[in-house]
Amino acid sequence: MVPFLRPLLLPLCAGLLLHAGDRVTGRAFATRSEVAAQHGMACTSQALATQVALDILKKGGSAADAAIAANAALGLMEPTGSGMGGDLYALVWEAKGKRLHGLNASGRSPRSLTLQEFQKRKLTHIPPHGPLPVSVPGCVDGWFELHGKFGKLPMKEILAPAIRYAEEGFPVSELIAHYWERSIQVLGRFPGFLETFTVDGRRAPRSGEVFRNPRLARTLRLLSREGRDAFYKGEIARAISAYMKEQGGFLSYEDLAAHRSDWVEPVRVNYRGYDVWEIPPNGQGIAALQMLNILEGYDFARIPFGSPRHVHLFTEAKKLVFEDRAKFYADPAFAKVPLKGLLSKDYAAERRKLISDTRAARRLEAGNPALKDGDTIYLTTADAEGNMVSLIQSNYRGMGSGMTPGQLGFCLQDRGELFSLEEGQANTYAPGKRPFHTIIPGFVTKEGEPVLSFGVMGGEFQPLGHVQIVMNLVDFGMNAQEAGDAPRMSHDGSPEPTGEKGRLPGIIQLESGFPYETVRELMGMGHGVGWLLGGYGGYQGIRWDPRQRVYFGASESRKDGQAAGY
Repeated sequence: MVPFLRPLLLPLCAGLLLHAGDRVTGRAFATRSEVAAQHGMACTSQALATQVALDILKKGGSAADAAIAANAALGLMEPTGSGMGGDLYALVWEAKGKRLHGLNASGRSPRSLTLQEFQKRKLTHIPPHGPLPVSVPGCVDGWFELHGKFGKLPMKEILAPAIRYAEEGFPVSELIAHYWERSIQVLGRFPGFLETFTVDGRRAPRSGEVFRNPRLARTLRLLSREGRDAFYKGEIARAISAYMKEQGGFLSYEDLAAHRSDWVEPVRVNYRGYDVWEIPPNGQGIAALQMLNILEGYDFARIPFGSPRHVHLFTEAKKLVFEDRAKFYADPAFAKVPLKGLLSKDYAAERRKLISDTRAARRLEAGNPALKDGDTIYLTTADAEGNMVSLIQSNYRGMGSGMTPGQLGFCLQDRGELFSLEEGQANTYAPGKRPFHTIIPGFVTKEGEPVLSFGVMGGEFQPLGHVQIVMNLVDFGMNAQEAGDAPRMSHDGSPEPTGEKGRLPGIIQLESGFPYETVRELMGMGHGVGWLLGGYGGYQGIRWDPRQRVYFGASESRKDGQAAGY
C-alpha cells in the first residue's frame, strides 16, 4: 500500500527544498491566491469540469445543478477517480432554510452473494478487481436525488456538456494521464475495458491527447431522456446484469432495481467555536471529528505549524481514532454504531490521556465509546443564492473493478473490497449491506452560517486531510488556498475495517516542507519517519465571507484542478 520508504535519506532531502517561486503576499508555500467572486464558484480537480460547472451557474442553475454537471464531466475526464459505476456522498447547504443536508448515495452488496461463498473459495480478503468486489453503483441515483431536491435546470441541460465532450473529445490533463496509464496495465485484462478506455485498443491517452468516449455519450443521453430508472430498471440495468452474469459475478438486475439513496442527518463536533460536519457511517467522516475532539485539548496557539509537537500530537490522535474506526465503523442498518459516545467530548478526554507528550505509542486498542451514557474526486460549488454543495464521488481503487459492461462507457466500482470476511465484526460482509466507505465530504459552519465547503480525496487519508485543513484554518490562521497548499503529513500502520492488522507505531510520512529539526526530534520520540509519493490527497474548498458577501475558492496543485467564479 505504501511505496518503499527511505527514512535515512530524508535528512539529505530536507536541505534541498525547492519552491515554484517567491510570493509577495501570503505564505511562501502557497501556489496561488484564493479566487474571489460574488455570484458563484466552482472548484474541481479538472479545469474543464470546473468550466462546465461555471457555465451551468451562469445559466441560472443551482449549486446542485453545477455539481451534477461537473461530476458527469469528471466521469469522462477523470475516470481514474470517478464515474457512473461508483458511489456518491454530498453535504448541501440550503441558504433559505439555513440548514445542512446530508446525502448517502452509496450502494449495497449483491443479495445473492453470501459470506459462505467467499469461505467456499477459501478467501480471507475480497479481491480488489474482477466481479467479486462489485456493489450497486449509487452515483446516478445520487444525481437525481440532488436534482429532485435542489435542482433548477432540466437534467437534459445539466448533462449536455458532458455529452458534448464525450462525443467531440477533450484533451487529457497531465496527472490524470499518468494514473490512466497505470490503470490500463492493471485492468486491461477485463472484457470491455480496453475498448472503452484506450485510444487504439492498447494504450491510455497521453497528456494533451484528445480522447472521446461515444459509449458514455450514449449512456448519458439515455439518462437525460429517460431519467434515473433507465439506469436502475431499464436498458442500462439489464446491460449491467447481463455483463456481470457473463463474468461470473453476482450483481443482478434485482439489486439495481431495489437501490435507493438516503437523506441523512449530518453529524458534527465543535472545534474552538467552529462546527465541523460530516456524513455518519457507513463512511469514515466521524474519524475526522474524533481526531478534532482529541486535538482540541491542546493549545495550538503555542504549538507552531510543522513543529515536532504538532506532528506528534496529530499522529497519536490518529492512532487512537483509527483503532475505533476499524472496530466500530460500518453500515448502521447491520451494526450498532455508538455515534454519541464516539463523538462525545468526555470520550475524547479519556482517550487523550493515552497520549504521551514525549513518546510514540507502541500498541493501542479501541476504546469504549459508550462511556458513562451509553481514489476519488471531490468538487464543491456555490450559487448566487448562497447554496453550497460539498460532493465526493469514487469508483474506489482508481478506475474500479475492471468490470466494464457492454457499450455503456464506464467501469463498475470495487467498493465491496472494503468488507471484512472475518465473522462477527461490524463491517463483516453480508448480502444487501453497505460496505465501510472511505469517501467523505466536509463542511464548516459558525454560529449557524456557512464558513467552508471542502473535501480532501485520497482513500484512508481523507479524515487526516480534513483535520489538517480545519487546523490550518482555525489554529494556524491560513486562508482557504494556503490551508490546502501547506505541506501535509500522513501515518501508515493502523488496523483496517477489512480485518487487516496494522503495524503500530507505524511510519509518519511527511511532505517536503517540514524542517529536518522536526524529523530528528520525531525520531528521538520513537517515531519512524519517511515519505511517500502522491499519497496526500487532493483538496478543493470554497470559503464564504459573510461580511463582504464574497466566495473564496481554492484548488491545490497536487491535482489538475481549478477554482473559478464569476
